[in-house]
Amino acid sequence: MTLHRNARTCPRSRKLLVDRVVSDGWSIRDAAAAAGISQRSACKWLRRYREEGEAGLADRSSAPRRVPNRTAPERVEAILALRELRFTAAEIAETLGMAHSTVSAVLTRHGKGRLPRPEGDQPDNRYERAMPGELVHIDVKKLGRIAGVGHRISGHRAKANRTRGAGWEFVHVCVDDCTRLAYAEALNDERAETVCAFLERAVGWFAGHGIRVERVMTDNGNGYRSHAHAAVCRRLGLKHLFTEPYRPRTNGKAERFIKTLTHRWAYAGVYATTHQRRAALAGFLDHYNYRRPHRALDRQPPIQRLAERNNVAGAYT
Repeated sequence: MTLHRNARTCPRSRKLLVDRVVSDGWSIRDAAAAAGISQRSACKWLRRYREEGEAGLADRSSAPRRVPNRTAPERVEAILALRELRFTAAEIAETLGMAHSTVSAVLTRHGKGRLPRPEGDQPDNRYERAMPGELVHIDVKKLGRIAGVGHRISGHRAKANRTRGAGWEFVHVCVDDCTRLAYAEALNDERAETVCAFLERAVGWFAGHGIRVERVMTDNGNGYRSHAHAAVCRRLGLKHLFTEPYRPRTNGKAERFIKTLTHRWAYAGVYATTHQRRAALAGFLDHYNYRRPHRALDRQPPIQRLAERNNVAGAYT
């Protein structure tokens, strides 16, 4: 049994108090003074003893018997179901329209307070540029074109062969290292001319948000190793950095954004055609940049981090 650190009595001392009053004829005042407690507390233990016997002298839980504002069981089930899909607490709170503190309390109570690291993950090796535009990360995600209902919807992998030959599309992403502000396009390939055109549009998009890009990091794909890409970087005044071979975590912010993009956009909806999926990309990016709380940014959306850093830069100019 664990007693409160400031407790004056325990079941044994309470029994002694009761015996002094009931058997030895002590007054309640004298018995309370000997035990170092108030007369009110002594009366309480005497009453419990007379009603319940020695069992009434045991400690009781201080938790309230009923909690009017307790989270409804249906809500708790929804929270835990979204946690199984690896939603963060902030994402669950946003999805269900609940307070972040309430969601966190429910997850902690059910032993789901922390998302487990996927097996095989390497330890964190985090870094973050101080100001927007110092470094942007570029990467490509390859997605199959939609040519019918796939196994993610039907649950039948045996029918997946029917969609073979539909081809691929390539989602090019560009993420600012400091603010996590992201730009993306779904394109038809990842050839040199395509990645060069995407880079120019991405730099222009960031410039529209007041960000001057200084460095760009990519993997070692053929398009990024081409002379055309080097020429575009020189013309735009960009320093080009390459990731370490076979080490995708070097470009971790782009990799993490791609994971969010696939879970919350590419595989989140039921799309009849590839065109429908492409059309939904703009909505996802708007939500990601302007409203979605980002765990690495203290649950701020990227646009709020951008505003804060711009204010800091303005204070020193």
